[in-house]
Amino acid sequence: MTDGPTAQRDVVVVGGGVAGLSAAVFTARNGLDTLVVDPGESILRRNARLENFPGFPFGVDPRRLLDLLGEQADGAGADRLDARVTRIEAVDPGDAVADPTDAADAAAGARFVVETDADDRDGPVRARYVVAATKNEVGYLEAVEGVGILDRGKSYVDVDERGRTGVDGLYAAGRLAEKPHQAAVCAGHGAEVGVTLLEDDDAPFYHDWVAPDGYFTARGREVPPGCEEVDADERREREAAALDATRERFAEPHPDPQETHPSIEE
Repeated sequence: MTDGPTAQRDVVVVGGGVAGLSAAVFTARNGLDTLVVDPGESILRRNARLENFPGFPFGVDPRRLLDLLGEQADGAGADRLDARVTRIEAVDPGDAVADPTDAADAAAGARFVVETDADDRDGPVRARYVVAATKNEVGYLEAVEGVGILDRGKSYVDVDERGRTGVDGLYAAGRLAEKPHQAAVCAGHGAEVGVTLLEDDDAPFYHDWVAPDGYFTARGREVPPGCEEVDADERREREAAALDATRERFAEPHPDPQETHPSIEE
């Protein structure tokens, strides 16, 4: 994983499974400074084989899928920190006068301070938005007033139909938002939450869409925010690069050993 968060981010994604990485791809591709904080413990790595994920009719190694999603987030411009989030606090604008740090956060638009177990190296991260995408871990949210926690044997975060919590700027995605325990569903929900965040940010955004040359402009329309047109040469170049990269990634079995349930390993 890449290292070194800056003090101020637009988006911090807590959790680097399929939901968190999918959300990060969308926020980063559309210009938001995005950091994914994850200790590398996605439960998907325990799967022997993933055989119901769209686009892989013959199945895919789940570790390979996570690696590819991480590469995709990196390529979109997101950074990743190998760490665990230990605490999130909301920035209180009312305390800004008394606390110069809060005043600086408020001026920068930060709503949250995100603490990690790597703080002795990098310090806490301040963010305008947070996407919580851990599996069922909610302890790091205890200090944020207004977050609804649901106890159904496992813990979930109460969200609306688009992944918003009761706190402005804080979202939950995937399993933590009580979505079915399926990789495809959680990936899709992470993407939806990422798009919801973009819409709530009021950033110029239409669709994240690569269109053929002239799709908009030949009809007298400007290319909408978030879209781009590519000509035939550019399309062929991207396709060739994708084919080369895909062949390389799938040329050999994944090198990591198969993981299993921790109780069995013990």
